[in-house]
Amino acid sequence: MSTLNFLAISGSLRRSSHNTGLLRAARNLAPAGVTIDLYEGLGAIPFFDQDLEGGPEPDAVADLRRRVREADGIIIATPEYNSAVPGVLVNALDWLSRPADQLVLGSKPAAILGASPSQFGTARGQLVLRQVLHRMQVPVVSHPEVTVFQSHRRFDADGCFIGDDVTESLLRTLLAELVTLVERSRPADVA
Repeated sequence: MSTLNFLAISGSLRRSSHNTGLLRAARNLAPAGVTIDLYEGLGAIPFFDQDLEGGPEPDAVADLRRRVREADGIIIATPEYNSAVPGVLVNALDWLSRPADQLVLGSKPAAILGASPSQFGTARGQLVLRQVLHRMQVPVVSHPEVTVFQSHRRFDADGCFIGDDVTESLLRTLLAELVTLVERSRPADVA
């Protein structure tokens, strides 16, 4: 396996976000040869406006596009707001999907996960996110589904993962599956 770089995007802007903490935990559990770069610019991305597509592109959008292009795969941690995906995350995905002939995420392998204090974790929000990514032609790891429920018991007040064997095992498996998906998606001459 060659060295792989994954870009991790949290759909939460909260400083002590359980979803950002989940991505930090994934980074700490990454297999050898995998680096995970945590994207922290989601709050700087302006609202998508089709009038801006012709340029000049906002700096925050250009930075996100560049980082997605350079990554071998994407990891998205989404909270669940009203049984769906947070608006700031959808906004970033809108920018990454436009203009249609410059689809940055298309065919870029991805893994999704999420944490929520609810009894259901982020299962419904992840379903919505899977539908959006499917429409954008993004291949997504199908198993395992990492939907951390009762996250307030797995993260401290600063949003740091306290740790539990089941979640850690799921994170390791999810990352291994993303590595496999990336390697399967590469052209034979690049692998």
